Amino acid sequence: MSTENLIHSEAVKKIKELSEKAKFCMFCTNLESLPINTRPMGLQETDDNGNLWFISSDTSNKNFEIKDDKRVQLLFMNNSDSEYLSIFGEATIYKDRSTIEEKWSAMANAWFDGKDDPTVSIIRVEPKYTYYWDTKAGKLVSLITFVTAAVTGNKTDNSDGVEGKASV
Repeated sequence: MSTENLIHSEAVKKIKELSEKAKFCMFCTNLESLPINTRPMGLQETDDNGNLWFISSDTSNKNFEIKDDKRVQLLFMNNSDSEYLSIFGEATIYKDRSTIEEKWSAMANAWFDGKDDPTVSIIRVEPKYTYYWDTKAGKLVSLITFVTAAVTGNKTDNSDGVEGKASV
């Protein structure tokens, strides 16, 4: 596996690609305490600045924990393509109508009584430290490489993979 650290627009492109493809992450809060509080969250979008947006209930433990400590960890996995993304960042909670209008999706109706529900909030996570693991050639080529290594008894050099920091 090779290392390729990305910066600025290339970093944003990679964060957007991997996070939006995975669609869901484990959203971790209260990072000072063990065990770390973790729950699955659906990603609304990753914007052109690399910020990640979520819809959340203002009455959730997650929101209360963010109000106490804005540091969060997001863990995205796309096992089908062997793509992984870890984002440490700072979360900001929005309750204003314009942000809710802009970020709302029909899928959120499963949890809320529409976008006018008084408990709706929007969370923006600004990445501070991001690390990714990706396959250059895709899952099929990676699988063939590993199967060939297993059958022949040779070790794979993992040369089809890439990992690195993505600094926005």
